[in-house]
Amino acid sequence: MTQDKHFVGIDVSKARLDVAIWPTGELFQVLNERDGWRELARRLRRLDVELVGLEASGGYERGVLRALTEAGLPARLVNPFRARQFAKACGTLAKNDRLDAIAIARFVAAVPPRPTIRSRALEDLAELVTTRRQLIDELTRAANQAEHARQAVVSRLARRRIRQLKAEILLLDKAIAKTIDDDPEMSRKSALMRSVPGVGPVFTQSLLALMPELGSLTSRQAAALLGVAPFDFESGTFKGQRRIFGGRRALRDVAFMAAMIASRCNPVFKAFSQKLRDAGKRPKVAIVAVMRKLIVTLNAMIRNDQQWHHA
Repeated sequence: MTQDKHFVGIDVSKARLDVAIWPTGELFQVLNERDGWRELARRLRRLDVELVGLEASGGYERGVLRALTEAGLPARLVNPFRARQFAKACGTLAKNDRLDAIAIARFVAAVPPRPTIRSRALEDLAELVTTRRQLIDELTRAANQAEHARQAVVSRLARRRIRQLKAEILLLDKAIAKTIDDDPEMSRKSALMRSVPGVGPVFTQSLLALMPELGSLTSRQAAALLGVAPFDFESGTFKGQRRIFGGRRALRDVAFMAAMIASRCNPVFKAFSQKLRDAGKRPKVAIVAVMRKLIVTLNAMIRNDQQWHHA
């Protein structure tokens, strides 16, 4: 790292942005709104900025990320957990907004994250898909409440909420389908993935929204992003069982259901799952293996622009 290169860390909150410049140590704050974004971009353009890192912060980072990208600055989202662990490894145990910004700047200098894929259509789709998932969770809670309620008024309110949620989910389904159909690239990827027996619209839409990198990854990277890549657990002579962890939780939950369906109705994945079960693998291990095979297959299909084909 040369001294004329600058790395920027931004800690995002609802009201403001705490900004740190590494290695100069400069610190400043701007408001997390349009005027603040313009001031931030103006100040950063004066520097030779190598990379800008921001933590995902419940959506409060979207505006500044878009503004920096449109200003031609190399902005990337940073995994908050990894940035925090990095700060601890560097001896920073205290935590506040200023220290978090410094930690993010040092983190992107040492471990540059992969480019963030951004577009207005992708942001719209991600918002719609995320909202749909939240409504599905609400629907599950309302159904449980309706089933177990002892008071008639509680049961009646729950049933009313169920009808409302189902109507809202249907409305979102139409908006999601239109967003994908109106974007040629997403529409192409959707058609490729839907050609796989067992891959339905919800899994396809979730992949498009939450893993836009699919098709540009190695098999290992695709599995790791989903959180189904096995990692060694060894030390010296100790040989522990390999484990999966990390990845994108919301997407992994949908992938689990997709793998269950593919294991039943797709001949290739059904045979693969049965082979694992016959070899003595536990059901959960087998389904995780199917998830891994499924995401690797879809990644290769999009990369090669090739629909599903099985003789």
